[in-house]
Amino acid sequence: MNFEFSDDQKALKEQARRFLDAKAPTAAARAVLEGPQSYDAALWKGLAEMGFLGVVIPEEYGGLGLGYLELCVIAEEMGRAIAPVPFSSSVFLATEFLLAAGSDAQKAAWLPKLASGQAIGTFAQVEGLGGVSPKSIQARLDGGKLTGTKRAVADGDIADLAIVAVRTAPGQDERGLSLALVDLTGPGVTRTVIETIDPTRSHADIVFDGAPAELLGEAGEGWSLISKVFDHAAILTAFEQIGGADRALEMARDYALERMAFGRPIGSFQAVKHMLADMYVSATLARSNGYYGAWALSTGAPELAEAAASCRVAATQAFQHCAKNNIQVHGGMGFTWAFDCHLFYRRSNLLALNLGSLSQWEDALIQRMRARNAPAAA
Repeated sequence: MNFEFSDDQKALKEQARRFLDAKAPTAAARAVLEGPQSYDAALWKGLAEMGFLGVVIPEEYGGLGLGYLELCVIAEEMGRAIAPVPFSSSVFLATEFLLAAGSDAQKAAWLPKLASGQAIGTFAQVEGLGGVSPKSIQARLDGGKLTGTKRAVADGDIADLAIVAVRTAPGQDERGLSLALVDLTGPGVTRTVIETIDPTRSHADIVFDGAPAELLGEAGEGWSLISKVFDHAAILTAFEQIGGADRALEMARDYALERMAFGRPIGSFQAVKHMLADMYVSATLARSNGYYGAWALSTGAPELAEAAASCRVAATQAFQHCAKNNIQVHGGMGFTWAFDCHLFYRRSNLLALNLGSLSQWEDALIQRMRARNAPAAA
């Protein structure tokens, strides 16, 4: 079985890298980190003009009509550039929810805007501390009005559209959970920006007080839709993490070859060699799992659930490991604001919590593997 990308996909990857190298150097992330803006609007416009925001959106809705493999290669380059834009919120989540469950009218209203960058989308689920479960979701949709509070919504301060996990029936189990589509520029919406470890990706608490909303999909199928879209987003986010891990490894390697100590490059010392080798192993393992996930996603394979969890776990571990050790290889300078190491460290920790924590995905991987192997064991 050949897991390599096609020549066209490789060309798309090279095109994305050239564009991001020119338009999204680390200085762009620093400008957002140190300035008043929440994201790089010029970069977002450029991504829309390149068609990167609508890769999997059908042509009839203004997208490119390509597949998930093409989106995976672009996600990797976005992670490599630590691009300060709401790409994952709008493309991996809001777009995916609309494609999975949106009505024809909802798709026609929002997908062209998401593809063109005219609108930014996000997903609002978390309501408090701790893991997310059906019981933890208490925001309510009643009579077309949404009431409740969502915490730490990624890009919630700049989004125009939110897909919101809501309760449409009494009880605390998943049968009463649904999804609501909300125009965040409308009435009944209050947003408060919050601080996170990575200000280059803004977050906000959102309070809904009778905000007009409509169902996305059927009532009661919210939790199954969340699970489906999160599996897709886990694989796409894994490629973003793989790109970041590879770039952190490259930074450490280049510095180790340039930095001199005792008359020779520090990369010649055994301790540094071992550190770089360990980084390479973790990044390569993540890429292997990522390719497996990309195959499962693009083909709709029955192994998709396990593949999503395995590549999510491997990519999270790899990015955090490489980002941390990149600082270590840089030594005392690696801890300073002047070097770019902290930009990757910030992003690695932020992405580690997107879509749920590492421990949640580790548990999911174990449960899914047990479930798949249960019939054979019986």
